[in-house]
Amino acid sequence: MSNKVAYLGSGLGLIVIAIFATLINAGVFKTIENINVQQCQVIDGIVGAEDITFIPNTNMAFVSAYDRRIERADPAANIEGGIYLYDLDAQDLIKVSPEFDDFKPHGMSLYQGINGDVRLFVVDHANQQHQVKIFEFKHQSLTLLRTISAPEMTSPNDLVAVGPEQFYVTNDHGFVTGIMRMLEDYLMLPLSNVMYFDGNSAQEVASGLAYANGINVDASGTRIYVAGVTSLSLYVYERDLENNALTLIEKINTGTGVDNIELDEKGDIWIGAHPQLLKFVAHSKQSDNRSASQVIKIKSSDGSFDMDTMYQNTGDPISGSSVAAVKGKRMLIGSVFDPIMLDCTL
Repeated sequence: MSNKVAYLGSGLGLIVIAIFATLINAGVFKTIENINVQQCQVIDGIVGAEDITFIPNTNMAFVSAYDRRIERADPAANIEGGIYLYDLDAQDLIKVSPEFDDFKPHGMSLYQGINGDVRLFVVDHANQQHQVKIFEFKHQSLTLLRTISAPEMTSPNDLVAVGPEQFYVTNDHGFVTGIMRMLEDYLMLPLSNVMYFDGNSAQEVASGLAYANGINVDASGTRIYVAGVTSLSLYVYERDLENNALTLIEKINTGTGVDNIELDEKGDIWIGAHPQLLKFVAHSKQSDNRSASQVIKIKSSDGSFDMDTMYQNTGDPISGSSVAAVKGKRMLIGSVFDPIMLDCTL
């Protein structure tokens, strides 16, 4: 009997430790302070501006958006999401994507060819499928060039283009549905991965990540950055330009739930983040449940990987910040669910 009691006590102790670790990891005990909130202007007229990226050598940025709460209420609903163009000077939004019966754009990546042509790669979850759409950007509008499906893209979140039809894409979960997907999140299981699509087929190039989310590449094309939401980590990979294999060279503890990744003109890394993950989960279910927003900057240009919080709020004016795109002294912050984005002056 004493051995059974001892085993039971040990088991309960391990459960308590696991729960406590999860609560710490989720930011339950964090104190959130407002940082640089007054420097931001609210831009409305768009719902769920989940990803934002600037067009090089312009004052314009692409914004990927759709209303995810409608989808959660009815996964089969047709949703008119869109890619918008935001002008820093005019501070207005114009829809530039074609009309689709159903369009649920998620992560996106801009690719500029040697001749200056601009292509935009977009993860699309329309019709309860997972695809990547490649658009050509000309004359202030997007024209669909190709739609890519691959069985290896089981739960695509974000992607980064490295060629006219080549890209890396994150699968944010190993389990697609059900209780195991939930346990994967709460137990911080490293079951997600990164796939490389060579123009014809996809193959796994990185694994063992906990909720792989944002992904981007440096200007040289030799470093790939991947955000791990539940591991609170930024993974840094060396990319082999010959075979596109990835080798992990650094894992940076960010202390926050990192989401999409953008790079500024210097090559420094800007990430929209969720410092209190359980509050973000509550916010995903109900807009009145506000979730803290955070933007971190990681110095990559000097190789130090020093980190600073450049923006933070307790849930207002924007909740669930997912991306921060920077050009000069301007920073655009997007959100997974909110009907606004922020235009900030650094």
